[in-house]
Amino acid sequence: MKSVSSTALRCQSIPRLLAWIRVIRRPYFILSLLAAAFVGPLANGADTYVTTPPPPAAAANASLLNTWLRDQSPIFNAWDMGGQIRARYEIKEDGGSFPNRDFRRTGVDNDNSYFLLREIIHLGYSPSPWFTIFAEARDSSSTGDDRNPNPESDQFDLHQAFIRLGDPAKFPLTAKIGRQELIYGEERLIGTADWGNIPRVFDAAKLRFENPVLWLDAFASRVVLPVDHHFNMPNDYDWFSGLYASSSALIPKQETQLYFLSRNASAQAAAAVPGSLVSLPSARDILTFGLRVRSLPGQWNGWDYAAEIAGQLGSINVSNRRLDHEALAATAGGCYTWAKAFGSPRIGLEYNFASGDHDSTDGKNQTFDNLFPSNHRLYGYMDLISWRNIHNPRLTASIKPIPPLLLTVDYHLFWLADTHDFFYPITGPARGASGPAAPGEPVSYGRNPQFSSFVGSELDLDATYTVNRWANLRIGYGHFFVGDYIRDSLASVGGATDADFLYIQTTFNF
Repeated sequence: MKSVSSTALRCQSIPRLLAWIRVIRRPYFILSLLAAAFVGPLANGADTYVTTPPPPAAAANASLLNTWLRDQSPIFNAWDMGGQIRARYEIKEDGGSFPNRDFRRTGVDNDNSYFLLREIIHLGYSPSPWFTIFAEARDSSSTGDDRNPNPESDQFDLHQAFIRLGDPAKFPLTAKIGRQELIYGEERLIGTADWGNIPRVFDAAKLRFENPVLWLDAFASRVVLPVDHHFNMPNDYDWFSGLYASSSALIPKQETQLYFLSRNASAQAAAAVPGSLVSLPSARDILTFGLRVRSLPGQWNGWDYAAEIAGQLGSINVSNRRLDHEALAATAGGCYTWAKAFGSPRIGLEYNFASGDHDSTDGKNQTFDNLFPSNHRLYGYMDLISWRNIHNPRLTASIKPIPPLLLTVDYHLFWLADTHDFFYPITGPARGASGPAAPGEPVSYGRNPQFSSFVGSELDLDATYTVNRWANLRIGYGHFFVGDYIRDSLASVGGATDADFLYIQTTFNF
């Protein structure tokens, strides 16, 4: 438990410096630094671009192991063998681990620091252009994490296992069937959440129609739920399906995407998989339809842009009541890059909006459901807020002082879209809606329309050093400045305080 005096001390510079020194002396922190020095860094570099979609998967022949094997004998040309080792140390103070305790100044322990390790190995075989079989295993572990159950630990399990049929060069229809990642757009609605130690996958069947003008995916899937020490299984009562189309020929210099998504969860979905490390949904039938556009690279003399709008209709079970669901979300942003200047500096501005519920008694739910997103790089690296009930302007800038080094700074401002609704964390139920974090602990967050809507602001600093195409190192720091909404919410439980986040990550792809 934090006392008033200890909280005050942490606000002083000298005790904070001593605290960091104690952290650095911890053995797992030293191990992560050694791994950075001798192994190398992250496969997913800092995403500094407001409008850039997720990077494409590496080519099968790009891995270190594949390159070496194919140099030995052409017999390995049909094989894809490789993997990834990723290590990260995180320090979170006053936010980010226990949503109902976020920003509490006194009375609770909401600090957390831990070491994450993730190993992935894969094996693929393509005897002909029209047939591929692929399998991938993953082990995720966490040490020192105060959360229980630990959402970052999942013993050796099957990550992907699928077959791909068809050759788009000869026939426009292909199929991919089995356990697989689904990634679309900027992953605001459908992504892998790869920053987490346990990335998301689906048991899915996907058909793609593709020609020089467009591609169209039709898929049906069930999300796979991680359960530590058990083989991961999908939620049989939570179906996610959709149509997703993209064309770079419809409008010149622009990629245009249209999608129609359906999530259908029955009443059994909320208890389908005991021990799941991710939250399970209440019953719902939600249709999401949207439009996304982005400029094609190099077409606008240094400028680029992206925008997306998504609407939702359907019904959802909230507090044992079936409510009509009507919600809206939108994002728009643009950047400019001085490509010929030193370091290719880049600056951009983005705005994100997602609706909240204005009246909990009117029989309607207006809180946007952001489905299966990758939130981390979109709404602040501290992972405190998601695309639900928010107004969020974002200013971003980056520079590459030397070719291997990318420096990034992001600044976010956050308001609740509607103070009649909750303040939502990155995943799971709203703050306050899930009750206290411990028996007897008071719940401070809730529906508070009388409070200011200004939640606060976040400053994120990130440095990514790319050793080579197989390895890089990433270090970052985030600080959240609490706003009036948080101060008002926590006034009755001892007051509010800012939150801090420090991380160092290294990844090696082989």
